[in-house]
Amino acid sequence: MAFLKVVPLEEALKIINSLPLKPKIEEVALEEALGRVLAEDIHSPIDVPPFDRATVDGYAVRSQDTWNASESNPVVLKVIGEIHAGEEPQIELGEGEAAYISTGAVLPKGADAVIEFEIVERKGDEVIITKPTYPQAGVMKAGTDIPKGTLLLKKGTKLGFKETALLSAVGISKVKVFAKPKVAVISTGNEVILPGEELKRGKIYDINGRAVSDAVRELGGEAYFLGIARDNEESLKEKILEGLKYDIVILSGGASGGTRDLTASIIEELGEIKVHGIAIQPGKPTIIGVIDGKPIFGLPGYPTSCLTNFTLLVAPLIRKLLGGEFETQRIKKKLAHKVFSVKGRRQFLPVKLEGEIAKPILKGSGAVTSFIEADGFVDIPENVEILEEGEEVEVILFRF
Repeated sequence: MAFLKVVPLEEALKIINSLPLKPKIEEVALEEALGRVLAEDIHSPIDVPPFDRATVDGYAVRSQDTWNASESNPVVLKVIGEIHAGEEPQIELGEGEAAYISTGAVLPKGADAVIEFEIVERKGDEVIITKPTYPQAGVMKAGTDIPKGTLLLKKGTKLGFKETALLSAVGISKVKVFAKPKVAVISTGNEVILPGEELKRGKIYDINGRAVSDAVRELGGEAYFLGIARDNEESLKEKILEGLKYDIVILSGGASGGTRDLTASIIEELGEIKVHGIAIQPGKPTIIGVIDGKPIFGLPGYPTSCLTNFTLLVAPLIRKLLGGEFETQRIKKKLAHKVFSVKGRRQFLPVKLEGEIAKPILKGSGAVTSFIEADGFVDIPENVEILEEGEEVEVILFRF
């Protein structure tokens, strides 16, 4: 078993992308669809509005009956009834007739316009009109907002409140979406304890369990934190076997070549190691393995290293399983000041973004605030030793 035989990042990504995992599709009720990703194109099954309707409160008329109306020569129409929203009209207008109609109500047969009640005078069962109107005035025709068959939303759309409102408007109550990948998250180490426990000398609170779990959720997956595996084979194997109930397993810590780091040997015992070591800094001792067809990642223990490698390696896989693209989000910024790098190793430098400027965070991957303050990290190629102040750099965002 060859540990820490490092491979380039691109090779590691190629291996992950080639894993035999495909997005799963499920149907959910619309009230549960917020934040989900559509697994199908959706076309409108109806016209919106589904009928010709009034857009104002007023009187439904035949527009031709009003064409000669003026202040000096008003037109008098007989009011033969009322039509309210939600009702099916039981009347049909003939020559010289009108009907009171409320906003949103179905236009009666014979009518082709609605005149606002504020600009007419009502006397008994008659309405006096002093200004002509025209066809479709005060009316929204059926299908003028959304014609039946219109492509509303494309496959791959993430459903926000506007999208769910649109689906509701056309009467869709269920949608097909990509199933959320179920991700088991395991922290490791004898020194790690959970928040709320007594902090004794030599112990530290677990950061990665919370950070990785919520990063999974922010991406759209389901995270299941299985607790902390201790630095012994029995504890670690127990947690890994429990994690295999889910789609993906992520461990943090215990990935280097030290005598107490058992992650790699247990993964190889239970399955296969695809990668043990990536030519990047931080995060070189990363493990990518497969057990029973399930991908398992052994990420570094330092929070910044752990979250950097999660962003580079795991996040693309989760996005792919949610029907998205297998890629990281990159933007161009200018470096705040000169930075020295280690030639021969690809480096990912945490940075804080301030407008168009990327300010390096140089506290080291062991500092909690390195990734708390960071908006992303700069990708520094292995053949670069110096980045100059003001130089344009590519920033990979921590935001998902």
